[in-house]
Amino acid sequence: MMYSLRNKINQLFIVGYEGDDVEKCEIFKELAKNGLGGAIFFTKNIFSAEQFKKNTDKIKELSLIAPFLSIDQEGGRVERTENIHGGKKYLSAKDAAAKGLEFVKKQTEELCEELLSFGINMNFAPVLDTNTNPKNPIIGVRAYGDCAEEVVKFAIPVLKIHKKMGIIPVGKHFPGHGDTATDSHLEMPIVKLPREEMAETHLKPFKIAIENGLEAIMVSHVYYTCYDETPCPASLSENVTTNLLKNELSFRGLVLSDDMVMGAVSDKNPFEIYIKALKAGINVFLYRFSDENLLSIIDFIEQTAKNDVEVFNKINQSFENVVELKHTYKIL
Repeated sequence: MMYSLRNKINQLFIVGYEGDDVEKCEIFKELAKNGLGGAIFFTKNIFSAEQFKKNTDKIKELSLIAPFLSIDQEGGRVERTENIHGGKKYLSAKDAAAKGLEFVKKQTEELCEELLSFGINMNFAPVLDTNTNPKNPIIGVRAYGDCAEEVVKFAIPVLKIHKKMGIIPVGKHFPGHGDTATDSHLEMPIVKLPREEMAETHLKPFKIAIENGLEAIMVSHVYYTCYDETPCPASLSENVTTNLLKNELSFRGLVLSDDMVMGAVSDKNPFEIYIKALKAGINVFLYRFSDENLLSIIDFIEQTAKNDVEVFNKINQSFENVVELKHTYKIL
């Protein structure tokens, strides 16, 4: 089937919607009918197992191209199914790790089995960050440990279980969110570590995960002074996303942004950042809403691509990367 430029751009977005019934979200439905890449579900969308499955089925029915059906289901404070369970069911990475490797494996199998029952095919996990800053406001107990070896010990089995069970694991938050002192949901954190320390402590879990078959990575909205002289979040940085991730670490999978509505990037030019991210090496954007602003962003990308060969080629390459991963996991 031949797809239009607009279809291909839509395929580069995984978006959220408001409420418990996707049928009521006209913008989301319109996007799905025109090639939307996928949906991301939050607690606000999930109230019962039956209702959740009904929505994932409806999204598949609506979609021109079979979608990623994604979720942040780490355990602990980042767990989206608490309305189904009447509270948190799964332990955070740190608390699970404290119970040992076999517990982590068993919990991951149970978590994946439940996600499959809802129709989920992508999970934004495992967290590959090494939590070296005790005052880190965003990672903390979401990390498996405060040294790379501990993170690797638990995260690699978690990654392998997801793959074995047919759910795409997305490692995050490249190149490491563990030394930050501010919350990227609110503002852009700055990490001032030297390259050597980044490589040994923060990059190591990502490198080993790539060597163990990780096919999707989320890039953070954090500024790393050792990679860029001028303040720039990693998600918009060619030095991080292409030179480091793709060239130095030889990553050939799908590169996703963190949520583009987060404060670390949302205070910048709301249209140009998408062009900069594409040129930097991002393939897929996370966007937690289905709103008029998103439609304007997609319009802007489409118009830019018609006059900018580099952007046009980046869209086509990203589209091919998305389709390849969907074929690998039999989504398409």
